[in-house]
Amino acid sequence: MTRQISAQSSPRKFLAQDFQLSTWESVLSYFEQLSATEITSLEDLILFCENRSELESYLSENFAWRYIKMSCDNQNEAHQLSYQQFVNEIMPNASVFDDAWNKKVTESRFISELPDTGYAVMLRGMKKSIEIFREENIPLFTELQNLQTQYGASTGSLMVEIDGEEKTLQQANAYLESTDRTKRQEVYEKVSGARLAIQENLDTLFNQLVEKRHEVALNAGFANYRDYSFASLGRFDYTPADCFEFHEAVANTVVPIINQQAEKRKKALQLEALKPWDKSVDVLGRKPLKPFETGKELLDKTIQVFENIDPFLSNCLKEMVKLNRFDLDSRKGKNPGGYNYPLEESGFPFIFMNAAGQVRDMVTLLHEGGHAVHSILTKDLSLNAFRNFPSEVAELASMSMELITMDEWDQYFQDPKDAKRAKIKHLEDILDTLPWVATIDAFQHWIYENPTHSVEERSKAWNRIFSTFSDSITDWSGIEQVKAKLWQKQLHLFEVPFYYIEYAIAQLGALAVWRNYCENPSQALNQYLDALCLGYTKPMKEIYATAGISFNFSQTYIAELMDFLVEKINQLEES
Repeated sequence: MTRQISAQSSPRKFLAQDFQLSTWESVLSYFEQLSATEITSLEDLILFCENRSELESYLSENFAWRYIKMSCDNQNEAHQLSYQQFVNEIMPNASVFDDAWNKKVTESRFISELPDTGYAVMLRGMKKSIEIFREENIPLFTELQNLQTQYGASTGSLMVEIDGEEKTLQQANAYLESTDRTKRQEVYEKVSGARLAIQENLDTLFNQLVEKRHEVALNAGFANYRDYSFASLGRFDYTPADCFEFHEAVANTVVPIINQQAEKRKKALQLEALKPWDKSVDVLGRKPLKPFETGKELLDKTIQVFENIDPFLSNCLKEMVKLNRFDLDSRKGKNPGGYNYPLEESGFPFIFMNAAGQVRDMVTLLHEGGHAVHSILTKDLSLNAFRNFPSEVAELASMSMELITMDEWDQYFQDPKDAKRAKIKHLEDILDTLPWVATIDAFQHWIYENPTHSVEERSKAWNRIFSTFSDSITDWSGIEQVKAKLWQKQLHLFEVPFYYIEYAIAQLGALAVWRNYCENPSQALNQYLDALCLGYTKPMKEIYATAGISFNFSQTYIAELMDFLVEKINQLEES
C-alpha cells in the first residue's frame, strides 16, 4: 500500500485565519465562545469537540515554538521571556476552562451516539481528568513549569576544555570512545567534575520539585505523586505493581547478561579494573566510528536510509527539510538531549538534538525520525485527543525505527565492517537500556513514596537501586560521589516525572517488531505503520496488537526477547 503525505494543514474553521496570540485577552473571546456553546444534538457535540481541538492545537503549537526557540538558544533572554509569558499567563488561564469543557462533553446525553473512531478512548481520558482536577493545583503547575526550565538552563551551559578547546558535554562524551585510556579518564573526570560543580543546585531544585509535586498529589486526593502521575498520565493498561514485576524481571534476566558483557569487555581490554570510562571504547582498539561529520550529512544519510526502506518514510523527512524543522548540531547555549516536538496545527514536527559525530547521534536521529513519521501519519486525525498518543505508543514508533533501519546502516559507513560494529554497539546498548530504565523508574517510585527524604537518604537509595540493576564488574572506587549523583544527568527526573518506564515497554515492543521484520519485512513494516496511523483512537493493547506484537513485560516474555537479542549480537560477531 502506497502512503501519501498531505503537505497542507487543515484550514481553520473556528479561529480567524489571521489570528495571532499576543496576550491572554487576545484569545479569551474564543474560550468564552466555547464555554457558551449549547449542545443540543450529536452534531453540536462533535462540532464543540472539533472547535476545542482547533483552539488547543493552535495553542499547543504556539507554546511549542516558544519552547523550541528557548531550547535552541537558552541564553536568549527574549526567548525565555516569551516562554515564561505562556507558562505564567496563557497556560494557567486556559487550564481553568479544561474541567468545565470536559464535563460539558462527558455529561452530554449524546455521548452514546458518538462514532467509534476514537471517542471512547478520549472520553475515558476526560473522565480521569475530571476526577483528578483541582483548581488549587493550577498555580502549582505554573510554579513547576518554571522550576523545570531551570534544569536545562543549568546543564545546557556546562562546558569543559579539552586540548585547549571548549566543548559541550555532548561533544566531550565523544572522547570516551578514544583508544587512549588516559584521555578517556581525563575527559570523564572533566565531564563529571562539571556536573558535580552544580550538584548542590540540582539537589535544591529537585527538592523543590518533589515538594510541590507531592502537594499537587495531596490536593487531588492521592497518597503520593506516583499514584497521581499514573492517573494523570492515563495509565489504564498497567499499574505500579506491573512496574515492580518489570524491575524484578530485568534484575533476573538482563542483569546476568550485562555482567557477562562487562566481564568480556574487561578481559578483552586486559584491564585489572573496568572503570566507567572504559565502557564505550572499542574492545579491539579500533578508532571510534564516525558515521558523519556535520548535522546536514547526518540528515542526508538518514533520508537515504528511510528511502531504501520505503519512500514514504523519506518523504516525511524531506517535507520537514522544506519547512526548516531541524536543529541537529551540538553547540554552546543549546539545551542538552534531543526531541521530536509535534506541531499540532501545521502537522509537521521539529527535531532537535546535539549531534557530535557519534553512532549514538545517528541512532538518535533515526529514533526522532520514527517519532516524526508518527506525527505525520496522525496529523490529519480530526481531534487533537486522537493525535496525543501515550508515550508507550510514541516510543514504540521511535525505537522500532532504530531497529528496522539496521539493514541500511551501510549508508553511514564506507566499510561494511564499520556498519557491523555500529549494529553490535547499538544492540549492546539496548541491553544496557533496560536496566537503566529499571533503575530510573524504581528510583522514582522510591522518591515519591518517600517525599520528605533528605539528600543523604536519596543518595543511599540511589546507590542501592543502582547496584541492583548495574553490572557488578565495573569498579567505581575513587569516584563514589560521581556514582551517587548519576541520576542528576537524567532530565526526565526533573522535567517529565514518571515518563521513563515507557522506554522499556516500547523497547520490548520494538524488539518484537524487529523480530517480525526479520521474518517478513514487508508485512511487519505495514503492521507497524498501520499501528502508528491509529494515533490514540484505540486502547494501547489494541495498538500493539495492530503492530503484530504483545503488550507484555513479564519475565517470561523479557527472557524470550533477550534470547533473540543475544542471538542477533552473536550472529553479527560471528559473521
